Parts: sequence; structure tokens; C-alpha cells
Amino acid sequence: MKGLEHIFDPKSIAVIGATPVKGKIGHEVLHNLISYEFNGKVFPVNPSHSVIHSIKAYSTVRDVPDAVDCAVIIVPREHVSKVVDQCGEKGVKGLIVITAGFREVGATGAKMEEELTEKVKEYGMRMIGPNCFGVINANPSCRMDATFSKVRPKYGKIGFVSQSGAMGEAIMALATQMNLGFSKFVSIGNKADVHSIDVMEYLGQDPDTEIILLYLEDFGNPRNFSSLARQITKIKPVIAVKAGTTPKGMAAASSHTGALAGSDVSVEALFQQTGILRVGTIEQMFDVASAFARMPLPKGSNVGVVTNAGGPGIIATDSLVNLGLDLPDYAPGTQKKIRPILPPDTPIGNPLDLIAGAGEKEFQHALHAVCHDKNIDSVFAIFVPPITVNQEAVAHSIVNTFKEHDKPMVACFMGVGLESTGLLILRNNEIPSFIFPESAARTLANLEKYRQWKDRPEGEFKKFEVKKKKVQSIINRAETPEIIGEQALDILEAYGFPIAPYLYAYSKEEAVKQARKLGFPVAMKINTPKILHKTDKGAVALDLRTPDEINKTFDSLKKKVARDLKGKEKFSVVIQEMVSSGVETVIGMSTDPAFGPIIMFGLGGIYVEIMKDVAFKINPLSDLDAEEMIKSLKGYQILKGFRGSEPVNMDVLIDSILRISQLVSDFAEIAELDVNPFIISASPKTTKAVDARFIIRK
Repeated sequence: MKGLEHIFDPKSIAVIGATPVKGKIGHEVLHNLISYEFNGKVFPVNPSHSVIHSIKAYSTVRDVPDAVDCAVIIVPREHVSKVVDQCGEKGVKGLIVITAGFREVGATGAKMEEELTEKVKEYGMRMIGPNCFGVINANPSCRMDATFSKVRPKYGKIGFVSQSGAMGEAIMALATQMNLGFSKFVSIGNKADVHSIDVMEYLGQDPDTEIILLYLEDFGNPRNFSSLARQITKIKPVIAVKAGTTPKGMAAASSHTGALAGSDVSVEALFQQTGILRVGTIEQMFDVASAFARMPLPKGSNVGVVTNAGGPGIIATDSLVNLGLDLPDYAPGTQKKIRPILPPDTPIGNPLDLIAGAGEKEFQHALHAVCHDKNIDSVFAIFVPPITVNQEAVAHSIVNTFKEHDKPMVACFMGVGLESTGLLILRNNEIPSFIFPESAARTLANLEKYRQWKDRPEGEFKKFEVKKKKVQSIINRAETPEIIGEQALDILEAYGFPIAPYLYAYSKEEAVKQARKLGFPVAMKINTPKILHKTDKGAVALDLRTPDEINKTFDSLKKKVARDLKGKEKFSVVIQEMVSSGVETVIGMSTDPAFGPIIMFGLGGIYVEIMKDVAFKINPLSDLDAEEMIKSLKGYQILKGFRGSEPVNMDVLIDSILRISQLVSDFAEIAELDVNPFIISASPKTTKAVDARFIIRK
């Protein structure tokens, strides 16, 4: 973040490549600085002109007689390096390089960008870009618009960071349409020096910025991004659109930014673990931002819905419930206040249906009553204008209620255009307003989600006493990248992970003896590293209950590998305790090329194979992260106890997930792992991993 004040709050700016030719970027940037009334000095630089826009121009930045805090560079690619040298010699501290044609176009451009970045570092400068749209500081004390946008930004609470320059114009237009203003607007382009994380840190400390919006195509260093985001989101909301979520989109994003976009599973995990509110579109981003900019946070998840149409009320209810919000019954006192405005015998529920003919008086009366209800945390008004009711009057009734109460309120006017008079009244009075109930519900859900994040305590990153040397020894001895079976279980046991005990046997007699030691029933597996997937090859027998079954199974398994052994190694089996009671789960880990280790937890068997009921988090995990993974499963009720079954031991389950997290953190050479099945029960004594598999980077 160091040095960014010279870019965001400069006292003087040189526009290198300024031109009097309309339509050229150099003309538009200079024009914007002047017309937006920048509160500092502006110096056009162009060797072909002595005056531009009635301002004295200079041949080079070195010729400017005053100090220059920031230079906006808009010259052909081949001249950028020379211009940066001149800026460095002049003592310029901040650069905004709008010129494109660097890393985004291929190897030659990438090399030029590397050289450019080295120069910037040598001179102690900071640089936004190259290939960017520019920077805006809308604070009246600065009033800097160093972009080539045709839309004049309004001053407001929002700081916007975009990795796409082309998005800039559209974003400005949408914000203007929604009557939203910016504190700062930054297009970071190729991020050769200043990354999104640097700007996010700056905005996190910026008193002008109350809400941060991010358009991201990649994260740079995801670990640093995650650490910073956790801190910022406890202070102010961060709302993000992550582009490149499909395979083709990921490829396009990686090509666009020259960086790995990361899988969408990893992206979603990062947002969940950092409190960033993820939305699907730019439009949704501004819907949510408008609510944060205009309303307090709710105090809970209870929503009161007031509507004059049953169908939209049902749609709103479904949307709210599916998003995790509640619609409790109105308090008896609230129902008593509402009764006089309804026809006799009309039921009073939530949603409250005022019927189609309800006008401004009915809406205002009902909304006041609902706002006074201590059971209700936020309010949702839905109006479908019939021909007989004045929509402007209803809009004013909603506005009046909103101004008299401190609860969040959203409004939905269905069957009207975006520019309808009713919606304009709501918008001009700072009420988030929509034409579909789903959009309004999503906005309320994000307010509540952020409230829960702010109130969420910090999780603990536990450290267990473990046997690292034993694990390192097993990894070092491994002859192949895949470690399976008993060696894999030994790794888990070294980290205090509960495993199903096993013993080796080299004869039928010894197999019976070992089975008696463990206690019937048992499982028997061929003991050889040559068979990787033993179950598929018929090299495993389960639920052996008698010595006779042990003897027959030993002979049967021996026949299966007789040809392969040929005296080279003595045949042996593994006798393992059968773990029957409990819930089958799976704990896994894979490596995302951009995000690093990703931990997975899910219900085992059919739940993981068919229903894909699994949760993912980026390593390392806190105890709260592990708990959230468990509770996020659709089948969580099975773990809590279902139809008379005992609930599993949650402390042991959380502890086990955290031990895997520590193992993965301690050994970077682990590329993948699966603990499957991990059978968890009410008792720690009967909670055990039955099988495991590791893939090691050699």
C-alpha cells in the first residue's frame, strides 16, 4: 500500500500523451481532469504542442517547472519505458499507465512489462496498470478524474476496484442510473506493480470509503488476499464479482490477466472464509451496494413482508426462506393494529396480503405496524399497481415509513418499467427498489449475511502435538507417488487421527490369531503395494466372523496373486478391525494451482458419489471453518442424529478435520489425500478411519 497516496490524492498531475485531438484517449483524460475541476495542478506533456486545452504544454515531464506527484501515461507502447525513465528522473512518485499492449498480448509484451516493472521499482515509484482505464478520487477536496470515461462520477461512499478497464464506462453509467456515488474508482489493468490487494488495503483504511466493490479475474496471491480480506470485512462490507467461473471463462480470464484464475470451488471457499459477499453480476453488486449505502444492518434474520398481491408475496417468501431468512408470525399487538384496514375474516399472516385494492393509506398503516414489531428485523414492501391505485402515492407512503424507522426496508414495484414514477420516487429517497421480488430478497439476504459475519467470533487455529519425523520417514521411503493402505493410515495415526487398528499375518494360523486379538468381525486385505485399488481387484474381504471364514479367505486371496508372487515375496495379509456403527464420511484434500491446498469434507457412500454433498475450504482451517463445513452439508441432520440415531461426536469430528489441515500445512509435498471412509459415531472409541490414500509430489 505504501506510496499510493501519490496516485489517489496527488497535488499535481502530468498527462504524458495529452493531445488536442478529440476522440483520442490523451484528449479525454486531460479534458476529464479539467472539467471535473481537479484541485491541483495539471501539466499536459506532448513534444508536438505548446498549448493544449488553453494550458501550457511541455515537451517532456522533465521540463515541467513544478514538482509532479503523479503522471498519467498515454503514449505508444514502445515509448513507455523511456517516459518512465523521465518520470523517475523528475521525481514523480505515482504512475497511471493507460497504454496497452503488454502482458495481455503475448510473450514480447510480457517481457516489456517485466522490464517496465523493474524500472518502476528502481525509481521507488508506484504504478497502476499498464492496460488500465484510470483512477478517480471523487472527494471534493481532490476531484480527480484521470480516466477517459464520458460519465461524470458522483461523490459517494463506494470504492470500486476493477481488473477490467473496459468495464469502467458501464459501471459508471450503472452507478449514475442508481443514484450511487464513488469515493474512489480504480482500474488496475495488468497489475504489474499495484495489485487489487494493495488497493483493497488502501480503501480499507480510507475514511471516505464505506463499501468496497471488486471486479476480479484472479486474486494475485490468494493467501495474502485472504488474510487482508478477513481484516477489512470486519470493518466494512466487501462485495465481489468473480469472472471466469466456467472452464471457458477461466481460460479467458487467465489469458486476459496472465494469471491463474483458480477453480470456482476454491473461489467460493475463499469468499466464505473471508466474509466477502459474492454476487453473480455487476447489476446484483450495485443492488447490494445500494442497500449498504442507504440503510443500517438488520439486527436479525426475521423479515416482514407486506404486499397487495398474493403471488408475488409467495415468490418473495420462497426466495427469502431459500436464502436463509425467516418470516415469523407478526406479534399479537401488530395483528391488532393491522386488523382495521383489512376486510373481515381476512387472515393476517407473514407475508401480509393487503389485497389488490390497497392504496397509500393501507400500505402506510401496515408498514408502520410491521416496523414497530420487535419480532421483525427488516421490511419488504411489494406493490403491483392496479389501474385504480396511484403508484406515486404508494411510493410516498413507503418513503414516509422508511424515514420514520431505523429498520432496513426494500421495495418491489412489479409490472412497471425501471423508469416508472413510483420507482423513481423510491430511488430518489434512498430506498433500494426492484422490479422483481427475487432481487430484493437477495439484497436483504446479503445484509443479514454480512451482519452474521461481523458478529462471528474469530476462530482458533489449533496446533496439535504430532510425530512429524515419522510422517517424513514414510514419505521418504515411498517408492511411488501414491501411498495407500496401512502406510497411509500410519501417516494419519502419527497426527493423532483415529484409525481402525490392523495387524499383519503371513499364514492362516497367524491370521486367525490376529483376528482374535482385534476381535471379530474383521476385514482381510492382500498386503502388497502392487495392487493399488484392492476392492476393485477383489483383494479385500469384509465382515469375516469365524476362524473358518478366515482360513477359507486366506486361501482364496492367496490364489489370486500366486502367479504374480513366484517366490519373489512371501504372501501376507492385513487383518483389520471392522468398524460398523457410525456415519460414513470422507475427508479429502486437493491442490488448486492458484489457491494451494483445498480441504474437503462430506458424507460418504452415496452422498459423496451421487449427491455430491461435500463442502470445501481453503487451508489452513480454524475450528469455526471446520464447524461451518460440517453444518453446511445438506445431510447435516444425519450427523446431528436422525430418527432415533445418536448424534455423532462433533468435537472429535472437528478435531479430526483440523488434524488433516495441520498435516497438509506441515507437508507441502502432499498433493492429494483421501480419508475414505472415516466412520464417525457418538463415541471417540468407535470413530475411526478405515482407509486412506496420499499422492506425494516427488
